[in-house]
Amino acid sequence: MFGLGMPELIIIMVIAIMIFGAGRLSEIGGAIGKGIKSFKHSVNGPDSPGSAEKSGAGSGKTS
Repeated sequence: MFGLGMPELIIIMVIAIMIFGAGRLSEIGGAIGKGIKSFKHSVNGPDSPGSAEKSGAGSGKTS
């Protein structure tokens, strides 16, 4: 990847914890996860093959 090994990643994590704090890092991670999920959803869009079955649209039933 970028030549980062385990010692370098540990140092980066320690610095990040010192800067943001453990509680704030979990909030940042959650926000990044939600952003990625939203991005994937918008990229796939409603025209993706499996989206109709998941949302219940196009099932042929009308009320």
